[in-house]
Amino acid sequence: MIGALHEECGVFGIWSPVQTAAAKNVYWGLYALQHRGQESCGIAVSCDGVFEQLRGDGLVGEVFTPQALSSLKDGNIAVGHVRYSTTGGKNPNNIQPIVVCHMKGNMALCHNGNIVNAHELRQAHELHGAIYHGTTDTESIAYTIVSERLKVPSTEEAVAQAMVRIQGAYSCVLMTATKLIAFRDPHGFRPLCYGQTPDGAYVVASESCALETVQAKLIREVEPGEVLVFSEKGVQSDRRHCGQQSTLCVFEYIYFARPDSVIQGASVHSARLCAGHFLARESPANADVVIGVPDSGIDAAVGFA
Repeated sequence: MIGALHEECGVFGIWSPVQTAAAKNVYWGLYALQHRGQESCGIAVSCDGVFEQLRGDGLVGEVFTPQALSSLKDGNIAVGHVRYSTTGGKNPNNIQPIVVCHMKGNMALCHNGNIVNAHELRQAHELHGAIYHGTTDTESIAYTIVSERLKVPSTEEAVAQAMVRIQGAYSCVLMTATKLIAFRDPHGFRPLCYGQTPDGAYVVASESCALETVQAKLIREVEPGEVLVFSEKGVQSDRRHCGQQSTLCVFEYIYFARPDSVIQGASVHSARLCAGHFLARESPANADVVIGVPDSGIDAAVGFA
């Protein structure tokens, strides 16, 4: 039933103190993260608390044409997602952001990772009347947060409570009418970072390379287990789930990430060069040419050579 494995997706979010062309900024962020997912993409914008969204199958440039982007109003908060090709069939309801309207407001969720107890969460929610529209585990995250939100005074508290129930890899951006929330699983399986633009907007992205497309300067990574809230109150951090050992997926350095990104303070390009260098030491080859396949292997091939 859970047929949508999306290990390698990209998320992007922006919060601005004033209304701006938020959708266009997310477009450029997703364009920089296109390597993390080529199946589908989506953007949701909050304009005075009213959500607008645009989603579709295809590449960022194909879905978000100039005409399509102009249909989205300016706003001060927006989130976006690029999705990796999956083992399951295509379902338009699987395209993120996942937008949920509930009695305490609206929220839009974008997720990178894989939840190992998604099936159990889905069964529990469906037994309480939840109606699922797709087959991704992101819906289980969304409904878990909503179920907690009905019991607590804020969305960030609902996220912190939901993290107790969610098991697996998740780096997420969540938009409400007034806040942008970024949170990461306690083990930090998938990368997530944030920065700030010269005009004071905060930007969250899967990789640092996406920050540069909107002139944002990298501040730091979202810590494993941390919940970050961006709002008129500034930046607030909840670290109650922090403290576990970080276990970032090694494939971020080897394959997933763009070479000009920085993850855990290390250049991905330099890491791949070093990996090739170490491989040459451990397993030297009597060869004339070293070839990198696919493109992510070129840096390692240079290091090996």
